[in-house]
Amino acid sequence: MSTENEGNEGNAAEAAPSVPPVPADAPQAHPEDAPPAVSRPDETATRQQPAAQAPDQPPAPAPTAAPSSPDPATAQTAAYPTNPQYAPPPPPQSAADAGWPPPPAVPAYAQAAHGSGGGPVWGPPGGTHAPEAPRKRGAGGLVAAVVVAALVAGGIGGALGYWAADRNDDSGSTTVSASANQQDLKRDPGTVAGVAAKALPSVVTIEAQGGDGEGGTGTGFVYDKEGHILTNNHVVASAADSGQLTATFSNGKKYDAEVVGRAQGYDVAVIKLKNPPQSLTPLPLGNSDKVAVGDSTIAIGAPFGLSNTVTTGIISAKNRPVASGDGNGGSNSYMSALQTDASINPGNSGGPLLSAGGAVIGINSAIQSTGSSGQSQAGSIGLGFAIPINQATTVAQQLIKTGQPVYPVIGATVTMDEQSGGAVIADRGTGGTDAVTKDGPAAKAGLRAGDVITKFNDTVIDSGPTLIGEIWTHKPGDRVTLTYERDGKTATAEVTLGERKGDS
Repeated sequence: MSTENEGNEGNAAEAAPSVPPVPADAPQAHPEDAPPAVSRPDETATRQQPAAQAPDQPPAPAPTAAPSSPDPATAQTAAYPTNPQYAPPPPPQSAADAGWPPPPAVPAYAQAAHGSGGGPVWGPPGGTHAPEAPRKRGAGGLVAAVVVAALVAGGIGGALGYWAADRNDDSGSTTVSASANQQDLKRDPGTVAGVAAKALPSVVTIEAQGGDGEGGTGTGFVYDKEGHILTNNHVVASAADSGQLTATFSNGKKYDAEVVGRAQGYDVAVIKLKNPPQSLTPLPLGNSDKVAVGDSTIAIGAPFGLSNTVTTGIISAKNRPVASGDGNGGSNSYMSALQTDASINPGNSGGPLLSAGGAVIGINSAIQSTGSSGQSQAGSIGLGFAIPINQATTVAQQLIKTGQPVYPVIGATVTMDEQSGGAVIADRGTGGTDAVTKDGPAAKAGLRAGDVITKFNDTVIDSGPTLIGEIWTHKPGDRVTLTYERDGKTATAEVTLGERKGDS
């Protein structure tokens, strides 16, 4: 990267707390990240329903005296006509008399499982019993008949239900169906569902594979009807020189693509579909300068390879200085980012950050993560960063027009030291060159090596990356005011921004 506006890029990853150190890499999808094949993928275990248990105690013998009120057996058969002159025979007093088979032998472990009382006994309880009251005829059979009848009725009902459903005849249905009116299924345009439904057809999942087989997954969105797709540089960097790019739409259609231009410093790239369809619908672009903290946001992307994922949040902060890399040791990019708490993960990179109305206000580019360098796939902790769309649009237009980026510069190399309380102009530039370019914008404004720039227009500058991010929100030729300190004194300088073409 040029020595103008920056220096000691290798230290950018160790920036001040205001500069999140973790880049948004474009990882490959992992098989283990796919949802498990269960009926409810959000559950981690199958819930077991408790089995119904039958009583394990025999019924108590009925009293020999006539009860003053009907006993349960009498109540159970009271609904049926009885013959008052019929006298039932006395019940059998043993299993042998009843014709029941002898109980099976109870193994020793059955007693241990049930305690000292022993296991359940088949047949009537043993021991001597007082004569039982006469049983009402058919009482036991009635219960079984009811169960069997219920099962049979259930089977018949199920068959009839299937027959009726198979013929679209719900005249005998006992359930109430929801309305099938298509109007009831539509979502209002202002809802998240409405915005997502309209935006998803214009969002693509990008697969980038380099000549060495390395690559990853990212996201992009339709920029114009000619087939240009806007995304991050680090999404396509591996396939930029000799590799393969594909873009897959939400309907599953996949197209080959090629890189039109990319800007490492801005982390913006433009690719183009080789055979674009005629029905492309570009996403509407918003005005990122008008965004306010607290505004609702909607992010669309392919986190961990999960295409067409929609998440929501708010704008958490504006003008957040961020320095991020492509994860491969390449040049860092700098941005004055929109911060959002919408879930953004590796694979969301390059995707649109939408307003509540569905307009693109940023390109999701970086995340703050607690993962170490050995855990590059760490997920969202609610700190995501997006390139403001106003800046990204300017870069995209330049890339489409010339194929290379143009950067505004002040013509001075600043350190990446985060403890200086500002952007310090270095003593020497990269490769031993002068820190302040001769006849450059900073030199013409009277700036010198050692000066500490503390403000850029009205924005407080606390580090070199913050200054670079602010400069790159402007265009070459813009006139800005720099506030700086020298020998304990504060002064201001009017600077007209110069330009640098390309990333070399």
